[in-house]
Amino acid sequence: MMTSERFQEITGRYAALRIAVVGDYSCDRYLEIDPAKTETSIETGLPVHNVTRVRAQPGASGTVLNNLAALGVGELWPVGFCGCDGEGYELYRALEQTPGVRMKYFFESEDQRTFTYCKPLMMHLGQPPEELNRLDSKNWHPTPVNLQHQLANAVRSLAYEVDAIIVLDQADAPETGVVTQSMLDALAEIKDNTLIIGDSRRGLKDWPSIIYKMNAAELAQLTDQTSEPEQAARKLAAQTGKPVFVSLSEHGIVGAQPDGHSENRKALTVSGEIDIVGAGDAVMANLTTAIAAQADLGEALELANAAASVVVHKLGTTGTASISKISGKLGFE
Repeated sequence: MMTSERFQEITGRYAALRIAVVGDYSCDRYLEIDPAKTETSIETGLPVHNVTRVRAQPGASGTVLNNLAALGVGELWPVGFCGCDGEGYELYRALEQTPGVRMKYFFESEDQRTFTYCKPLMMHLGQPPEELNRLDSKNWHPTPVNLQHQLANAVRSLAYEVDAIIVLDQADAPETGVVTQSMLDALAEIKDNTLIIGDSRRGLKDWPSIIYKMNAAELAQLTDQTSEPEQAARKLAAQTGKPVFVSLSEHGIVGAQPDGHSENRKALTVSGEIDIVGAGDAVMANLTTAIAAQADLGEALELANAAASVVVHKLGTTGTASISKISGKLGFE
């Protein structure tokens, strides 16, 4: 188990870290609805929901970036794009106002619309927000070739400027987001120059041999094995020559090294209302910072589990976990 002194030693290095987050950035727009102000449309006869507050924050890859900022990472480099639209303005402004962020490699594109999650929330007095049907805006066409090249070249440049690169593929259809084949080729070129950890909702098949982070279903699909996750993770790590991390939801996280060493750290106990949205992003951010700050395998898992436990208790938003909150979860306060 980690000691308080070791916790301070690891987290004390975060301010000196430089981390890039490559992936699909969304504008998360929360529409807070007051049910007491419901009206009926004269024109249609349908109920009208009155929005009394609008909140916008970076989501998807932006959630990982927000978690890194909450940890006090010194330099943050978002690599992605937004459209030249209102949601893009909100997203760009929110990113550039995040402490430590450098916007050199975040591009505005007239050919793309801003990836947006619009989340209506019915606000009931004294109760957690009730999330209604989400309204999504995405790009369903291939990412323009010139933009692909800009993104891939950004990663090639950053390989020599940062301590770690996080890669997140959130696109539903291949070649429609940031992580295209052009990006994977660039990652293959630089994978030995810096620490790179990747995660994809469509699975990591055909990705270069970097550090993989996935869930149990993605692991089973990638390895085509029915063995239990820790054993499968060890085999995969031996094949790629890089660590493998597997989130097991309420059962914690498995980490495996190429030398066959593995550990399974159980999730912390939760209580009351929870919302698992954003927990995986907190895990990704904390695994990366811990490894970049020279934590060992077990320490990285312990920090990631504690961060996830903080985030799941934040309702009505995609939350983050600060060092002080993680410290409290580990009993160091």
